[in-house]
Amino acid sequence: MSQNEVEAFAEEKLGWTGYVEWEKYPEKKSAATKILNTKKFTPIPEFQLVPLPKTNPILIGHRWKEYHEALGLKSVVDFSWKTVLEEKPDLLHVLDFPYNGETTREQLLLGKITDNKYHFVRNHGGIPDIQEDVFELEIGGLVNKTVKLSLKDLKDPAKFPQTEVTVTLQCSGTRRIEQIEQYPGDGDELINAPWGEGAIGTAVYRGVSLKKVLKLACGGVTPECKHLEFIGADTYFKKKNVFNYAVSVPFRKVRAAEEVLLAWEMNGQPLPKSHGAPLRVVVTGYIGARSCKWVYRINALAEPSMGPVQAQEYLYYTSQIGKQNAKYSNGFSIQQMPVSSAIISPVDKKVIVHDGKITLKGWAYSGGGNWVERVEVSPDGGSVWYAVDQENMTEKHYHAWRLWAIDVPVDAEGWLEFCVRTWDSSNNTEPTFVRSSWNWDLHVTSSCHRIKLYSVNRTRAATRERLAELAARQTEFEPLTLPLEYTLEGTEDYLAACRKYPREPVC
Repeated sequence: MSQNEVEAFAEEKLGWTGYVEWEKYPEKKSAATKILNTKKFTPIPEFQLVPLPKTNPILIGHRWKEYHEALGLKSVVDFSWKTVLEEKPDLLHVLDFPYNGETTREQLLLGKITDNKYHFVRNHGGIPDIQEDVFELEIGGLVNKTVKLSLKDLKDPAKFPQTEVTVTLQCSGTRRIEQIEQYPGDGDELINAPWGEGAIGTAVYRGVSLKKVLKLACGGVTPECKHLEFIGADTYFKKKNVFNYAVSVPFRKVRAAEEVLLAWEMNGQPLPKSHGAPLRVVVTGYIGARSCKWVYRINALAEPSMGPVQAQEYLYYTSQIGKQNAKYSNGFSIQQMPVSSAIISPVDKKVIVHDGKITLKGWAYSGGGNWVERVEVSPDGGSVWYAVDQENMTEKHYHAWRLWAIDVPVDAEGWLEFCVRTWDSSNNTEPTFVRSSWNWDLHVTSSCHRIKLYSVNRTRAATRERLAELAARQTEFEPLTLPLEYTLEGTEDYLAACRKYPREPVC
């Protein structure tokens, strides 16, 4: 790449490291596309039809690193990973770049509010480093007055009333691994990360209502305004074209009281860089992708954003749509999150030795201002259900999850399938099986979450006797599949039992 090309893609604002403006310069975007089309990049990784690596990071974003490097933006890649190691060292690194980090099961159950260092991260590009004292937010489009606001302006309570909201943010790909394992789907160019149950987290955000900012700073929106577009400072690639991250939500969502927030604080601390510092959007009840990080421009529009994240991704298709016929126009845009839940403890395939009850713990959530009313757990795959007592659930919130725990009665032994379902305040619940919610882009795995446990019930006499025998021999029960090294029954006992109940008819 020539020196002129490097300079063409350079940062243009002092104190805005890692930010390149693309949307205002079509010629710059065309030049970048031209360069990308002259190069060969690492192939899109196959991560669905082959076993996932048991490494951390699980997947390496070679292709997206190479896109940045081709445009002279390698420093963004380096800074992003450095920030991850500083802010998120203990997460499960699902994808190193753009960074996708999942909260572990142990971290999820620490409390209703997810600590900043454990809250999951789903990024679509590199992490910019924008200094608070030079930051400004532009608001334009179909507003009565175009404005530029500094962070100091936004933080001034004399200008804008501040508010705090407890919000659960959830990636629409949460529990995607369940769809992948049974029915693989689109990997796309920006990898559809193989999330487990930890692409969800809850925090208390502090900021100002976008509704109030539009009213007080812009004099409101014009009658033609139907959508609000949010543009982030990260660089985003789609089919070898380059963009700034852009999404939108309907104005009716913004118009609702304190449901769209411009936030600078998370759990009483300054917003971390990996979570969008110095300013991000928090859209309650919607998929996490709409809560734009590093937001620096808001446009009031007559139609939804044409940014690829809004128009071409996060689409929900029918099960008849796939590689053979998918178009951007034959799927609907995912906005409000449905009711969903997950069993976090115990983990799948665990051996549980118990006295007639097995303790399960997890989370339950519903979007759109619906709250979790009831959580039910089944020990037999979905026929018999036990409701979680209200005292064993965290308090209700309009826009946040509830953590739950239950001691499930279990008499049976051997492999059992447990599953969980949630009912929300609008009487919505979850599809029973993964197949019911499968879709080509592998979004919104809202079916009943299932795990298999091996039940060992000490209330059974034979089981109690075997466990005592193992203890006397100082032999562990696990691993389950390892055969015992001693005979299971003496000859006299065997013959006595078989003679009492012969294995073949006597006559």
